[in-house]
Amino acid sequence: MDLDHGRRYGTIEDFENFVKLAQMSPNLHHSGGTICEPTDVAVNKRHLDMVYAHMRYSDRAFLGSITAPERAEDSIAMCRILFGADFVEQNCVIMGNFNTTSPLVIDGVTSRGIRTYAAAGQGTIHLPFLLGGAVAPLTMAGSLAQCLAESMVSCAITQLVRPGAPAVLASFISSMSLRSGSPTFGTPEPALGSLAMGQLARRLKLPLRCAGNFSTSKLPDGQAMQQSMMSMMSAVQSGANYILHSAGFLDGLLSMSYEKFILDTDICGALHAYLKGFEVNEDTLGFEALAEGGPGQHLFATQHTLRHYQTAYWDSAVDDHQPWETWDEKGGLDAATRANARWKAQLAAYEAPAIDPGTDEALREFITKAKDAAPDAWY
Repeated sequence: MDLDHGRRYGTIEDFENFVKLAQMSPNLHHSGGTICEPTDVAVNKRHLDMVYAHMRYSDRAFLGSITAPERAEDSIAMCRILFGADFVEQNCVIMGNFNTTSPLVIDGVTSRGIRTYAAAGQGTIHLPFLLGGAVAPLTMAGSLAQCLAESMVSCAITQLVRPGAPAVLASFISSMSLRSGSPTFGTPEPALGSLAMGQLARRLKLPLRCAGNFSTSKLPDGQAMQQSMMSMMSAVQSGANYILHSAGFLDGLLSMSYEKFILDTDICGALHAYLKGFEVNEDTLGFEALAEGGPGQHLFATQHTLRHYQTAYWDSAVDDHQPWETWDEKGGLDAATRANARWKAQLAAYEAPAIDPGTDEALREFITKAKDAAPDAWY
């Protein structure tokens, strides 16, 4: 989805664009996984192009395919080409994000995928997607108990295959509009659930994935950002170690918005500053600034202000702080319109990270061979 072309089916070009935008953002550590569904590539082959896009257009960590065990194997095989087989054997270079089939089921496809990653010593995230009142109790205590049980059992599978294989406890607790049956995101009860999951993860000494910039809004509007902030704040305040869906999430994860991606990465930048906290020392207490001019005098030109003004506050890349008159004279642009211009400028300025030409050629040959080995499947 974007302001120019509206809502549409995703393509591999969209997928690559979002990988590039993530690479351009200083506020993301991770390239993501299935950022959008590239429907112009066959279902049984698109994972190859998706994993390659993460490898070629970003130098950050990424998720591999989990939709079938053989696709998980392909993801790991491509990592062996990129990083070297010996390095992959000794290091976690890729993760798979696995959903339980709630309530209380881990199906064969999921468990085989988990075992594939674990056998290779690669990371797995174990995520119940709990919709309260549908596949989990609508009471938060009940949802939390079910989430903990499902995620712990899923994590345990990895240790049966390869003790010490990396595993991440996870929760995706959602509420529901009980008048319509529609999922809701960015509501306060799941935010409380994230805080509780943080406590449980620390008790178990497991890393945690939870929450993200979630919203059911159909546009990058006020509802979208209010819901996203409620959800994302719960993630950082819970102490989550890994946060997926940090940028672009709209329409209950049925739409990926270019403009919201930009707005959300800006929020991520603000949260980086929020999580830093602040120092208390002789310099930061600012007695010098108050003493220089004395009572009743402004501090604009004090040495303390001049020393700190470039680094004292986080600076948004998309917010508008101009007076009304200036903003109006420049076209009265809202946040989504400003974000539209920014994602286009970022894609225009994007430069791919370096990759060894021989490695790149080997990855392309692997993809071609894998695609040629089977007919296209579109369902």
